[in-house]
Amino acid sequence: MPDILRRLPTALLLGGLTLGGQATAAETLIERLETDHHTLRLERLATGLEHPWSLAFLPGGDILVSERPGRLARIDADGGITRLDGVPEVSTRGQGGLLDLALHPGFGSGEGEDDWLYFTWSQAGDGGSATTLSRGRLSEDALEEVETLFVQDRFSAPGRHYGSRLAWLPDGTLLMSIGDRGRDPSRAQDGGDHAGSVLRLTQSGGVPEDNPFVGDPAVLDELYTLGNRNPQGLTVAADGSAWSTEHGPRTGDELNRLVGGENYGWPVVSRGNDYATNEPIGRDSAPGMRDPVHVFAGRFAPSGLTEVSGDTFPAWQGQLLAGGLASERLVRLVLDGDAVVEREVLLEGQIGRIRDVRQGPDGALYLLQDAPDGALYRLTRADE
Repeated sequence: MPDILRRLPTALLLGGLTLGGQATAAETLIERLETDHHTLRLERLATGLEHPWSLAFLPGGDILVSERPGRLARIDADGGITRLDGVPEVSTRGQGGLLDLALHPGFGSGEGEDDWLYFTWSQAGDGGSATTLSRGRLSEDALEEVETLFVQDRFSAPGRHYGSRLAWLPDGTLLMSIGDRGRDPSRAQDGGDHAGSVLRLTQSGGVPEDNPFVGDPAVLDELYTLGNRNPQGLTVAADGSAWSTEHGPRTGDELNRLVGGENYGWPVVSRGNDYATNEPIGRDSAPGMRDPVHVFAGRFAPSGLTEVSGDTFPAWQGQLLAGGLASERLVRLVLDGDAVVEREVLLEGQIGRIRDVRQGPDGALYLLQDAPDGALYRLTRADE
């Protein structure tokens, strides 16, 4: 029996037979979940996903989900799963694999020229692995015309802290996060190293001419920010501002507003502690380094971040929803400028480790459970 069913009262488990390891229809798991402003309904849409990492919504209603072992799943309205051929051979060591997904902003809007699926993955090579950006075109059962657009400048071990989130800016450029890769934190302060940074790229993987460090011989042209430990939440708000959640070492997980040319401090500045000694790492703040907007309490372990828009959740418009892995939380954050002025835990343990959070074209919220037998969930309004 899945862990979620062990945690829920029998009265809340409504309908929904499963067949062959995947749901045949949406299962309502919690009929009414009360929050400060809206009453929610929690549904499970599909199961049998192995460590799902990211999701994207296709124009026809299907949902794409990346599975970390290197599979790309297409999920239909009935929860049926088709796995597509053509995915590159990924490095699955540690935290590696097939990671984030992002459709080109013009996907489905023209004659097909912009119908690209962008994806990040960990590529094996001499010395270890590297965070890689590729794109391809979708057919019914395969990913085709796959091309590599960008490869991190250094292959290294161990297999962790890939970052790998993607988000499009309003000007058509693409943000891509890369973690510090987990062995030598000082790489995040080295402008000549892609590790520990957020990049800004053109749609073909090149360097925009107005990137903040273009012309600086000490910093790679692709870098948009540096001093980032392992950003696994990334979203661009309606006003064009970019936001990221990143893992601290042992506590100290952060929400940052990303501003081009800024240094976010890791490991000189950190609100977290050393894993072995539990002693603080670095300083709370330092000149020339940008402080976090918010530091999450305890071991939140952020992954997945979205801004709420539209009319489905009117009381939450413009607010951020952040997913947590170790904490198993979905947290609502209310911003006033660069300050978090209100915080509410919406989910805690109901679906396990939350890897990704997205708002769909229908206004509902979609979440991925990171587990060997993971699942796709949906939150809708129960008070309409």
